[in-house]
Amino acid sequence: MRYQNTYVKLDTRLYHEQPPTPLDNPRAGHFNTQVAEQLGWLDDDELMARWVEILGGQYVPAQFQPLSMAYAGHQFGQWAGQLGDGRGLLMAQVLDNNGQLQDLHLKGAGLTPYSRMGDGRAVLRSTIREYLCGHALTQLGIPSSNALGFVVSDTKVRRERMEAEAALMRVDDSHIRFGHVEWIASFAPDLLGEFTDYMIDTYYPECRDSETPVLAFLQAVVERTARMIADWQLIGFAHGVMNTDNLSITGSTLDFGPFGFMERFNPAWINNHSDHTGRYAYQNQPAIGHWNLNIWLPHFMRLEGVTRDTLADCLAPYEATFMQHYQQGLCRKLGLPHAKESLTLAFEWLTLLEDNLLDYSNSFRALLGLVAPNEHPHEQQLLTIMTAEFNNEAQQVWQDWSTRYLAALQPLSSEASIEEMRSNNPVYVLRNSMAQRVITAAEQGQFDELNRVFELLATPYQIQDIATELDTLPPAPHAPQMPISCSS
Repeated sequence: MRYQNTYVKLDTRLYHEQPPTPLDNPRAGHFNTQVAEQLGWLDDDELMARWVEILGGQYVPAQFQPLSMAYAGHQFGQWAGQLGDGRGLLMAQVLDNNGQLQDLHLKGAGLTPYSRMGDGRAVLRSTIREYLCGHALTQLGIPSSNALGFVVSDTKVRRERMEAEAALMRVDDSHIRFGHVEWIASFAPDLLGEFTDYMIDTYYPECRDSETPVLAFLQAVVERTARMIADWQLIGFAHGVMNTDNLSITGSTLDFGPFGFMERFNPAWINNHSDHTGRYAYQNQPAIGHWNLNIWLPHFMRLEGVTRDTLADCLAPYEATFMQHYQQGLCRKLGLPHAKESLTLAFEWLTLLEDNLLDYSNSFRALLGLVAPNEHPHEQQLLTIMTAEFNNEAQQVWQDWSTRYLAALQPLSSEASIEEMRSNNPVYVLRNSMAQRVITAAEQGQFDELNRVFELLATPYQIQDIATELDTLPPAPHAPQMPISCSS
């Protein structure tokens, strides 16, 4: 691998160098060969032979320089003070096959100075959920942290119950969060200029060509964040804990706790059982993204040329960027051009889903069974299941809407529309029930189901022979949702 450990060269107040705390008897859980190939890990015999030891904290390669990062944050809208890597270590930074810098970050690595009341460990169930979610989002085409692999061990930790400890090697283009700047602003304001330069030079070098590099950088972060959240909304993904310490400066999805993929469509859906007010409900994510940026940006007023007015100009494109990306994506999901008439149909369709609590992913995919039934038997079956749930009134609404929808498609190239619908509406998403079946088997030492689901999510837009009916089966319309906690 091509190592480029740059974070460790920054001021030592920003991190604490330390090795991971070894696990007891680490064993292979799963290894992501695609990520390994991207990193150049596959080409290193030592790394391949000792990957379980590395992830288990028993061996640290000479080129690694592990450290825990300091950061702060606003959690559920309240200032939480100093946080930091309480159970994770930035093990190394490397250039991948595309020359893109990637962080190798080991989660479950043991206690750090930032562990607060935690034990520095991660449990198997949450490790599996994060591992599969990063993989799922990446294959869906959404910028996201992914993972090289994970290990399970004999180390036991207590959450709601005693559980097996695991460790996950996360891979992302950056683990710098909004909270890093918040920490600097509160505890080391003299570092803001140096750290901002580092963020620009490392992650946004194109902004150096601007007359005002800092403002160009801030606007780029705003726009990337808006596009990321639009991607979430389009796929029906809810992060669950959009604190400022869980948002990346690169617009990559980071930190998977009580996340969920929408099943029965309910915009007010709260997937985190600790979110008693619904602050991070699915429908609130775009507004929370704006709120977080509005909290983050004023810290840069300490820098020359950055004023309240120039920051307002940086933040201003957020809404337009989000709306454009979301509306374009919504039209693509219907195979329609981005136009007023298409958006009218799209929002009517979402209302139909909401009013009848239809499954989000299945219903969008089912439209292929309406448009080209002979070519899409699976989707035709989804359509039959969907329409069977309609009462008489809903049936009439559906008939009216589908007639107008087909009329809107009629002047277009059917091939192009169908391909657009296929490539924007997944057959498979990581449903909570799917993840739970993997976890239940893994806790018994069985990883066959994990292997199958991992392969299924690798090509989510294609019908696969390894799929079962359970992979696309939504819960009953009014069934209580599976509670997902932050406990991990």
